[in-house]
Amino acid sequence: MKIAVDAMGGDFAPKAIVEGVMLAKQDFPDIEFLLYGKEDAIKEFVTDEKNITIIHTDEKIESDDEPVKAIRRKKQASMVLAAQAVKNGEADALFSAGNTGALLAAGLFVIGRIKQVERPGLMTTMPVFTGETGAGFDFIDMGANADNKPEHLLTYGILASYYAKHVRGIQNPRVGLLNNGTEATKGSELTKAAYELLSHEASLNFVGNVEARDLFDGVADVVVTDGFTGNAVLKTIEGTAMAIMSNLKSSILNSGLKGKMGAVLLKDSLRGLKDKLDYSSHGGAVLFGVKAPVVKTHGSTGPDAVRYTIKQIHTMLEKDVVGNLIHYFEEEKSK
Repeated sequence: MKIAVDAMGGDFAPKAIVEGVMLAKQDFPDIEFLLYGKEDAIKEFVTDEKNITIIHTDEKIESDDEPVKAIRRKKQASMVLAAQAVKNGEADALFSAGNTGALLAAGLFVIGRIKQVERPGLMTTMPVFTGETGAGFDFIDMGANADNKPEHLLTYGILASYYAKHVRGIQNPRVGLLNNGTEATKGSELTKAAYELLSHEASLNFVGNVEARDLFDGVADVVVTDGFTGNAVLKTIEGTAMAIMSNLKSSILNSGLKGKMGAVLLKDSLRGLKDKLDYSSHGGAVLFGVKAPVVKTHGSTGPDAVRYTIKQIHTMLEKDVVGNLIHYFEEEKSK
């Protein structure tokens, strides 16, 4: 397996990216890593050169670059060269912690979308608070598209359901449509039409509409929505989690001796809560619907999150998730 890594993408690149790759090398000796970026800066953090190839470039895409223009104008940027390697068959997957919009553009315009998939979607696995640590639901689309058609949401359900089954090991994943009520008649024209399509798709275990307040109760294994709504919900979840943890910490620090003693006694429970809130342990966000795994992790990610994401990519390649989806959409679905 070969993974093309944008080593310069992210707030703490290349340090966090390369250190994460070094951790992943210990787990997956069958992966060869192609690291794109400034050679001297990357080498500083390479502790073992086995299965590591560095492709030098001085150019990178910045976080504030306009995505499509950056992909078209910065031909020698680390992200673009990594995407080009996947397109040319020199690598099997693309990984980056850089500019999300630029990575979406690289996936669409450089690697290319699967036939019959009009709008690829961005998907991540979110935690749930029921069951054991590690349980979660696959959430798609998180913002790859601001506007969607009902047919796009049907495609998202098929893509994410396949991922839940073959990567996360859920035999018959429950697919829910995010809506403002559970009744079939609720929602916008988009969600009503999408409901009809999803409910008549024989390959899906569609459980109907689900509400945002129930997501963390494990109401579905896959949750489908349009990109605008998905991005708004995701950012609300992230902001709420950060606010809760920040206020909890502040309350403990300002609660005097008794409060601090109580926090010591609850240390393991609080750590467990933090672990459940941290969805990076599930891996990164997948751009689903393009011809190879394109996976994005958070810009402020650390080495451990990089390691988890590489584990996720390894599983996708091992199960040939994208290859099977290409067969389904280009051969089976087109009949």
